Amino acid sequence: MTAAGLIFANIHDQSMPELTRVRSMASVPFGGRYRLIDFTLSNMVNSGINNIGLVTHYNYQSLLDHVGTGKDWDLARRSGGIKLIPPNLTAYDMTSSGHLAAHRLESLFGATDFIQRSAVDYFVLSDCDIICNIDLSDVLEKHAATEADITFVTKRVDASTMSIHENISVIEADADGRVTDFKVCKPEAGVVNLYTNIMVISRTYLQNVLADAAAHGQRSFFKDVINNALTSANYRTYEYDGWYAYIGSLESYFACSMDLLTQEAREGLFSVKNRPVLTKVRNSAPTKYVEGSSVTNSLIADGCVIEGTVENCILFRGVTVGRGTVVKNSILMQDTYIGSDVNLNCVITDKNAVVRDGRTLSGCETMPFFLGKNTHV
Repeated sequence: MTAAGLIFANIHDQSMPELTRVRSMASVPFGGRYRLIDFTLSNMVNSGINNIGLVTHYNYQSLLDHVGTGKDWDLARRSGGIKLIPPNLTAYDMTSSGHLAAHRLESLFGATDFIQRSAVDYFVLSDCDIICNIDLSDVLEKHAATEADITFVTKRVDASTMSIHENISVIEADADGRVTDFKVCKPEAGVVNLYTNIMVISRTYLQNVLADAAAHGQRSFFKDVINNALTSANYRTYEYDGWYAYIGSLESYFACSMDLLTQEAREGLFSVKNRPVLTKVRNSAPTKYVEGSSVTNSLIADGCVIEGTVENCILFRGVTVGRGTVVKNSILMQDTYIGSDVNLNCVITDKNAVVRDGRTLSGCETMPFFLGKNTHV
């Protein structure tokens, strides 16, 4: 049983425009030293999948800088490895914003050559708006055992405990795990099977789906392909029971990041045996804690200089916190500079942001204050 991977870098860019104006969803920084694509790549590599296609559309320079040749994931190979699948300019329409449309079915059309040349039995398709540490080899085994056309990875969640303010994909299945309904909605209460945007699909079935969709001018993978074949195709679910986070807005990004400050989240994501989360290796000096500084319940990356007080925060590489400054419940991305006597609460700063001396900025958990890349305040 052989498998290849397809990762969609831009599918969900519009759900978090604050952070995706200058990058793809796949390259959004997370957790102090990672990018969102790191979790998807690590899941595949740890499961023995070393032939991976990375489907891009626009704003992918930072993604290329991060992934490089793929050597940090052991994907710098002559056979297999990671392959960039750039946008096919003849296959997509231009949106009103001037960007190429990043729909799943059109993305798959653009990856047709990669699909045809990959001599594998199955494909694992994954987006970059989810964070988990999953054993995909087990999903592949269950997929083969049930002889399914597609296996959707789901997560049972209590909708009333999630801060969901946007539509999400919900799957309903019978007692045998066969899909009976696939819908996009805003669940308000009760336990639902959330689709994790990870699926396993048989190669021959995927090729047939794409050929039929092209012949009939179909535009939506789920509306035109999946829903129309629910009664005739063999669609199954695989229930994932590990730690999981879904990022569908800046609010949920903030909430997921703050969850990393809990032991449960860190163990569920980073302490899974034989499944490390891999990322680009950088050589940085250790963080400097100046006398009089105070750090509590925070994740601090290398290369920072801390002179003030930091509580319940995530600091990326190269962040500077000035003397007399108090930073609480905030996410400061790479090379952010915070001056002296500053007060920050529930703030997200993108790379190279500068907050000058004496400033006070405050948001809240449901609406964090955001500073864009290279912004000076």
